[in-house]
Amino acid sequence: MFDYPSYLKQLTAGEPVNNPFLDFLQIKVEAVEKGYARLSMEVRPEFLQGAGIMQGGLGIALSSEAAAHAVMTTLAPGENLTTIELKNNFLSMASKGRLTAEATVFKRGRTLVIVDCIVKDDTGKDISRSSATLMVIPPNAD
Repeated sequence: MFDYPSYLKQLTAGEPVNNPFLDFLQIKVEAVEKGYARLSMEVRPEFLQGAGIMQGGLGIALSSEAAAHAVMTTLAPGENLTTIELKNNFLSMASKGRLTAEATVFKRGRTLVIVDCIVKDDTGKDISRSSATLMVIPPNAD
C-alpha cells in the first residue's frame, strides 16, 4: 500500500518524490493542505496541437492530479484512492504561460469523495472547471 502521508510530507518539504507522471509533465505541487491542493505546469510548445493551443487532455491531467492530491490529504493510514469519474468544462484556450489548478474537496464520504477544480492561466483567466469523484479504498481491500 502506498504511503500517502510520507509522500505528501516529502512533497511539501520540497524533497524529490517518485511520481514519474508529475515529472513527465513537469507539474509542480505548490500547496497541499487538508482537502486542498494547488498544482501548476508550464504550457510547453510540445503541448500545442495544430491550431496552436494546448491539447485539452493535458489540462484535464493537471485537474486530475490536483483533485487526487487534495483527496490524499484526507486519507487515513492504509487507505488508497482511485478516480472513478471526472467531468471537465473547457472555458477558454491556453497557448502559453503557466496554468494553475486549485482543487478543493467538496464532500468526503466513507467511500466516495467529490472534488471541484478550477484551472486558471497566469493572468487569472479561467481555463477549465472539473468535478471529480474519487473512491477511497480501505486498507487490505482486494
